[in-house]
Amino acid sequence: MLPFEDSPLARDGKVLILAYDHGLEHGPVDFEDVPESADPHRTFEAATHPAVTSIAVQKGIAEAYYPSYDDEVDLLAKLNGTSNLWMGEPDSAVNCTVDYAYEIGASSVGFTLYGGSNHEIEMAEEFRDVQERAREYDLPIVMWSYPRGQGLKNDTAPGTIAYAARQALELGADVAKVKYPGSRAAMEDAVRMAGRTKVVMSGGSKTSDREFLRSVKAVIDAGGAGLAVGRNVWQREDPTRILDALEQVIHEEASVDAALEAAD
Repeated sequence: MLPFEDSPLARDGKVLILAYDHGLEHGPVDFEDVPESADPHRTFEAATHPAVTSIAVQKGIAEAYYPSYDDEVDLLAKLNGTSNLWMGEPDSAVNCTVDYAYEIGASSVGFTLYGGSNHEIEMAEEFRDVQERAREYDLPIVMWSYPRGQGLKNDTAPGTIAYAARQALELGADVAKVKYPGSRAAMEDAVRMAGRTKVVMSGGSKTSDREFLRSVKAVIDAGGAGLAVGRNVWQREDPTRILDALEQVIHEEASVDAALEAAD
């Protein structure tokens, strides 16, 4: 494998993945506030921003839209995902193989694992196959490490997030995408538990610019590698403005105030 700093996922060791798999995972509701966000072209255009290191999409979006942007954007193919119509214990269908992801131009792959679900064992076995095949293609692997299930009371508790980060390390992910555990100290513990696996924060539901950037800043200050974000970018009327600010916080390690000032 290439050193992480030289991999397609990173820019000088930092990561900003623009995630756009929400149409499958959440459905049309995520596009209601900004109707034009349903058009994948809009998010691919946003992904050409220099702050963005990769765009994460399911294979149908990759097939239909990535060929128009393959010179400008690095593709992260999301290999599994399940609609919000599914009402059972958390699980995620494998929708794309590593071989096909490589064939359509992916420079990295992503896989969701719901630790704590009744389906955790089969999901971990599926991840094993993905991880070992991805190594053959020299493709970095991002684990959406989301503890979830009927036995889990709080999926953002510090201990739970640290466990999620450790699980990604133990199973061989290059990057662990985890939820924000509420504080810099808790994120430092997650980063410590992840060892050589890089930790990025899941962007989560849309919040104010300042609140969002504060959490991103805490992740960077805690030793995290960056962010994998969707709604907090493409649910905004002007995605470029928040990406300008994220450029400052993630890649320049600027303060939130300085980032907001630079974006104005």
